[in-house]
Amino acid sequence: MKIALLGYGRMGKTIEKLAIERGHTIVAKIDQNDSYDFNAADVAIDFSVPDAAVANISSAIKSGVPVVSGTTGWLDNYSEMVALCEKENGAFIYASNFSVGVNIFFELNKKLAKMMKTLKDYQVSMTEVHHIHKLDAPSGTAITLAEGIIKETDNTDWILDAEEEHKITIKALREGEVPGTHTITYKSQVDELVIEHKAHNRHGFALGAIIAAEWLKDKKGVHTMKDVLNLSE
Repeated sequence: MKIALLGYGRMGKTIEKLAIERGHTIVAKIDQNDSYDFNAADVAIDFSVPDAAVANISSAIKSGVPVVSGTTGWLDNYSEMVALCEKENGAFIYASNFSVGVNIFFELNKKLAKMMKTLKDYQVSMTEVHHIHKLDAPSGTAITLAEGIIKETDNTDWILDAEEEHKITIKALREGEVPGTHTITYKSQVDELVIEHKAHNRHGFALGAIIAAEWLKDKKGVHTMKDVLNLSE
């Protein structure tokens, strides 16, 4: 498979290494504001920056190249990209986190939230910890987790580094070179329940994106990691 990397930062370099190990070829390494003819690529993987993501995804879709995007911080334009994909009969997957373990964690989070819905003594909160280079806060993964809880409970929104009734408090920490830790806590006066996903390195994120690209090649439509991993409701 011939891969165009849209964004050649820390994640892009990790994807390159693992993709080559899996027998794929990197045909382009595109930094912000670079232009590229996608004709040589079978698929594009976007881990750029929020300001470049929409242009990257649009260019790939308009060129008829399936695109997998893990860039966060641009989701105000997500519906626009979905509409473009449908208009161009393209193929697109966005995920806030491509790690197989995290996507299982997403499903576990929703199931736990459904179980806790009627237990009003418990207050839910979340902490996410990432490296000091991460540009957005809270993380896209934390937002996805919060949305999963909101869907199943009486919480109406999330709030960053503050407390407000019917909102999920997310505490975002930036420390050293932490690849990513997400902790969800349900706390009452008598006890607390905690579930956590802790990444040991970037390889899980990168490998998941490559697996998604392998799955998406030659397909059409807008998909998710639940489709890729065949995770049922």
